[in-house]
Amino acid sequence: MKQAMANKGLYIGTGAGLILFALVGLLPGSLIGGLVGLKIAGLLFGSPVQSLIVARIIVALSMIAGVIGAAFVFVLGTGVAGWIIGVVIDTMKAREVEPKEALEHSKK
Repeated sequence: MKQAMANKGLYIGTGAGLILFALVGLLPGSLIGGLVGLKIAGLLFGSPVQSLIVARIIVALSMIAGVIGAAFVFVLGTGVAGWIIGVVIDTMKAREVEPKEALEHSKK
């Protein structure tokens, strides 16, 4: 139970990251991934991309990769930030306890 606040901070940060991703990151992730997929399909099959199955698959996979990348950034970033804040709080609590224990031992 030494790192109780660090774990709580990690869970709170991860939850906040999921919410932020759902509100802010889902649409831009798919749009940016789709744009990258269109660029790749344009390089492979010519600039005005025709509606070939392979081109559609490339665009769909890049959209999925964009969404997963955005989720990774949001969830991991806020989770690590929450964990760091929790570690700092745990460290501050541990430093407050040490002087009190030292005073008790010196009185004995």
